Amino acid sequence: MRLSTGSTGKFYAQIRNGAPFDVLLAADHDTPQRLAEEKRAPGAPFTYAIGKLVLWSPQTGLVDGEGKVLATGAFKRLAMANPKLAPYGRAAEQAMQKLGVRAALEGRIVMGESIAQAFQFVASGNAELGFVALSQLRQSAPPGGSAWLVPQSHYAPIRQDAVLLAHGEANQAAREFLEFLRSSAARGLIARYGYELP
Repeated sequence: MRLSTGSTGKFYAQIRNGAPFDVLLAADHDTPQRLAEEKRAPGAPFTYAIGKLVLWSPQTGLVDGEGKVLATGAFKRLAMANPKLAPYGRAAEQAMQKLGVRAALEGRIVMGESIAQAFQFVASGNAELGFVALSQLRQSAPPGGSAWLVPQSHYAPIRQDAVLLAHGEANQAAREFLEFLRSSAARGLIARYGYELP
């Protein structure tokens, strides 16, 4: 089985244009549902994880425990995923709106195509801080730094759904992978990487 990573929005466009994917693990709920409604996914989508948004910086002490750094403006660049392409970007947008800081940060935002690219902007120093997924910090963040786990009341739940695509309907490995994703072993791994379980 080969894996491709990227933004949910881009994968949706590729699938609609005939890309030969067997399974989609989306970072949202709507995209797999839309594919099912469009008859591009024969199976019913199911939620495999609920993502958590974090404001993170590799710099110790920059991000406080309430995200007040966003209002103080003690930074030049803030990374986030593009809300038009990535569910974590939509969540970041909602969180900033909830905090009343979105308009003030307009000129400082560095937009990545995906949550992975937003993470790279911060990890590489191209942005001092950024909205990333908790799972990324558990996997890839260097030691130290500072972070604020954004309260889930600040954004709509990031329900991440999986679905069997039409191209993979006859692929037994694709079906078995989706079955594994529902297993207690997989759920344990998902929780360990910082996701909430459905």
